[in-house]
Amino acid sequence: MKTILLASLVFALASFAQEVKRSLPYVENGHARHVLDIYAPANAKNLPVVFWIHGGGWQTGDKANVQEKPAWFTKKGFVFVSINHRLLPEVDMGTLVRDVAKAFGWMHRHIAEHGGDPQRVVVGGHSSGAQLATLICTDDRYLKEEGVAFSSLIGCVPVDGDTYDIPAIIEVAETRRRVHHEPPAKFGHREKFGNDPAKHIDFSAVTHVAKGKSIPPFLIVHVADHPDNSAQARRLAAVLKESEIPVTVFGGKETNHTKINALIGTEGDATTQALEDFLAKVR
Repeated sequence: MKTILLASLVFALASFAQEVKRSLPYVENGHARHVLDIYAPANAKNLPVVFWIHGGGWQTGDKANVQEKPAWFTKKGFVFVSINHRLLPEVDMGTLVRDVAKAFGWMHRHIAEHGGDPQRVVVGGHSSGAQLATLICTDDRYLKEEGVAFSSLIGCVPVDGDTYDIPAIIEVAETRRRVHHEPPAKFGHREKFGNDPAKHIDFSAVTHVAKGKSIPPFLIVHVADHPDNSAQARRLAAVLKESEIPVTVFGGKETNHTKINALIGTEGDATTQALEDFLAKVR
């Protein structure tokens, strides 16, 4: 009996075995942060892909900060890719976004070697990564520069971002500081996105949403009781709906900005269930 149970356990572990390739360069002779990690189920072949962008205010963060996501996604039959990009203020925002696109382009060209299907990609990210995910899924210029079409995208999952409409969050944040007699932020959203109103509009995903672009379905996740992030989620959802792009908005309750991301992939987590329901529709 013990032998049978042990054999069953070995089989179960083998079925969930994960192959990990770390710090693969996506730019030849590039920067130290031009690297990505790939997590794949053992013997993966032609599986859908999750392309994940870390948070950190565009200034910090790392591809290793993915908590339970790789294990959960690979068990669900996905290849999971987590990327690094260069950071502010070392580079400007336009260069940073193009780093993300370059990582996507490398992934698109090479993911079949790791068991993934380059024509079935879900793009996701947390916080600043949510802004970057929505931008490359709505402004097709960045992926086109890498020879990739929106037709390869099957979904976008931004998690608790506050910068889908950058002029709006700048106005809200600066008004709040002004009326409360607080000093201006030294390096707030205005400065991060180039201190130019035209750039603020251009880096906003809501600017680029339109019918007929093959923009993928969205699951917009946000903390339900955070006023700014909730407003930004509703704003993005409204623009997507106007362009007849499928969108689901999920507001996480009794959580916070860090927790809503960290618990994705854990048992009993409401955000994880919303994500599972979304993936069942798009994969």
